[in-house]
Amino acid sequence: MHAVVISEPGGPEVLQWTEVEDPRPGPGEVLIEVAAAGVNRADMMQRQGLYPPPPGAPPYPGLECSGTVAALGDGVTQWHIGDEVCALLSGGGYAEQVAVPAGQLLPIPKTTTLLEAASLPETLCTVYANVFLGARLEVGETLLIHGGGSGIGTMAIQLAKHFGARVAVTAGSESKLDACRELGADITINYREDDFVESLMEATDGHGADVILDIIGASYLARNIAALAPDGRIANIGMQQGRKAELDFGALMAKRGAITSTSLRARPSSQKASIVAAVAENVWPVVDSGVIRPVIDTELPMMDAAEAHRIMTASSHMGKIVLRAKSRSTPDSV
Repeated sequence: MHAVVISEPGGPEVLQWTEVEDPRPGPGEVLIEVAAAGVNRADMMQRQGLYPPPPGAPPYPGLECSGTVAALGDGVTQWHIGDEVCALLSGGGYAEQVAVPAGQLLPIPKTTTLLEAASLPETLCTVYANVFLGARLEVGETLLIHGGGSGIGTMAIQLAKHFGARVAVTAGSESKLDACRELGADITINYREDDFVESLMEATDGHGADVILDIIGASYLARNIAALAPDGRIANIGMQQGRKAELDFGALMAKRGAITSTSLRARPSSQKASIVAAVAENVWPVVDSGVIRPVIDTELPMMDAAEAHRIMTASSHMGKIVLRAKSRSTPDSV
């Protein structure tokens, strides 16, 4: 088969579409003929040599995909050859085929195309695991989402609104804020023009955010604590602006606040399967009905993965970038 190989750590140009060994499903695994793969910032970190795949995972980037079941490993009974699925991966989505534990698959929603479904598993599992299972967002609480225009942000807005929360977002342009409002955001803050702490406090009459979904990391730590409501929870899932910061425990204690910082990729397969099962039970019916839909900004051929990474680096996109897989006869070129 063909896959996007990282020739060496570096910029987008190191992504090469080339022929590699075919994967085989092990016991409890399913082989997927990939139709499309979602692009995530973790893929960019892996390309740069900053986020290696966990042991046993394919070396190619790609944490989510959609496609058709092509083969079953021993012991798999819940899926059948020909089923259309999407999957949460530990890696390997930028390829024509990938093997994945059967517990990390979801059926294609009735209201999405096969290609659109590639944008769902990593995004929905990340949001649900961190905002609802981890930070325990409740009806009537306020959720602050940093990066409202991202794939994570667009899904978090929709999920939080559906489950009865008030949603605040930050984004860097008025066009992105307009799109966030269309998705249901109640409070929109241009972080390039306004201090998000002051704006949020004004909009919430001094209450702040009960939960903050943070993709920024170190540079936002102090301000996130300042923006917290009493008994608030910060769910950190990214380090776009640094991994080390000084923590003022006094400020955190004054809010009776809590901080969690998690990665989905490094979790054992049993934990991933548990999260996928929770998403299947609590979120998938809403996606199936069309109430929550993926927001796709750009579709590109998988062999153009380098261009997809350039678009993501520029942060000009709204929602997800998706790579379409090519046929098995695709030539060895980029």
